[in-house]
Amino acid sequence: MVPRGRHVGPNHPARFNPGRNYSISANMMMVTLIAAVFSGVATWAAARFVLGQLAARGVMDRPNERSSHDRPVPRGGGLAVIGVIAPVWLVVALFNGILATVWPVVLAALALAALSFIDDLRGLPPLPRVAAHIIAVSLGLWLLPDHAMLFDGWLPLWADRIVTALAWIWFINLFNFMDGIDGITGVETIAVTGGLAFALIVMVSDGGGDWSHAPLAAVLAGAAAGFLVLNWHPARLFLGDVGSVPLGYLIGWLLVWAACVASLWWLVLILPLYYWGDATTVLIRRALKGEKIWHAHRSHAYQLAVQAGASHAHVSLLIATLNLALVALTLCVAIGAIGPWTALVPSALLTLAALCYLRFRLGRKNGSPA
Repeated sequence: MVPRGRHVGPNHPARFNPGRNYSISANMMMVTLIAAVFSGVATWAAARFVLGQLAARGVMDRPNERSSHDRPVPRGGGLAVIGVIAPVWLVVALFNGILATVWPVVLAALALAALSFIDDLRGLPPLPRVAAHIIAVSLGLWLLPDHAMLFDGWLPLWADRIVTALAWIWFINLFNFMDGIDGITGVETIAVTGGLAFALIVMVSDGGGDWSHAPLAAVLAGAAAGFLVLNWHPARLFLGDVGSVPLGYLIGWLLVWAACVASLWWLVLILPLYYWGDATTVLIRRALKGEKIWHAHRSHAYQLAVQAGASHAHVSLLIATLNLALVALTLCVAIGAIGPWTALVPSALLTLAALCYLRFRLGRKNGSPA
C-alpha cells in the first residue's frame, strides 16, 4: 500500500511538506461544516420518527444468548441514517462536481440497505448477503480509473482489484460484526469519517489537491453523531443491519478512494485500526479453532469486557479515546510533523494496548453483564 512511482505534484494531498503554509479555504470549510451539521440534525429528527414507527410495529431486537443487552430495543435505526445520508450525498456530490461517480455508489448502498432490512426482519442466509456485497463492491471498483491502484503498480490491475475487493468486503462485514454494544458504531464512524474529512481539508493548500470527498465524509460523521444521541447507553434505538451494512460500504468506498486515488494509504490503515484489529484477530482465532466464522458470536474484545461487567458507555468511551489518538496521529502526518510509517508504530501499539486492556483486564473482571 506504500505509494511508489506515482507522480505527486506540489499541491497533491499526498505531498507532505512540513514547511508548507497550509491555508484552509473558507469555501471548503463552510461546505463541509454545513454538510456535517445538517446531516446530524436531520438524522436525529429522522431517528426519533423511525423509533416511534418501529416500536409501534413491534420491530424489536430481543435479547438472546449472543446479545449484549438485556431488554427489547427497536431495531432499524439505519432507516433514518441511510435515509438522510443518501440524498445529502447526492446534493453534495452535485455541488462538488462528482455526481457521476457518487450516484451509483449511493444506489448500491440503498440496495444493500433494502436487503439488510429484510435480513433484520426475517433473516437471510449468508449467500445472498455476500453476493450483494460482491456486486456492490464490484460496482464501486469499476468506477475507479485504471491508474488508481491500491498497491500502486506492484500488482497487475486485475490482482490489485481482487485484493481491494476482498479488503472492502471484509470491511463491510467487520463493520456489521462490530455493531454489538450501545454507541460503538457511532463513535467509530465519527472518528473514521471525521478524521478523514479533517485530514483532507488540512492537506489542501492554496486550492491544490482534491477536497471534494471531505464533505461526503463529514455527512457520515454528522449522521453518526445524530444517531448516537438515541444509541448511547442505555440505547433507545439500534442501528440494525439496515444501517451497519450500507454504512460499512460507504465508509469503505471513501477509504478505497483515499488509498487508491489520493494515495493516502496511511489513513486507511490508521483511522479504522481498532475495528481492523478487533475483528481480524477474532476471525483468525475462531478460524484456528475450527469454528464457523460466519456465525454470530460474542468473542470480540469489547464484548468480553461488557460480559465481564463493564458498562457499554465505559467501553465505547475507551474506544472513542483511542480513536481520538488515532485521529491526532493522522493529522500529524497531514501537516507533515511526522511521516506515515512513524505514525503507524504508535497507532499499532495504542490499538494493541486497548485490545489487551479490554480482553485481558476488563474481560476478566467478575460482574454481571451491562
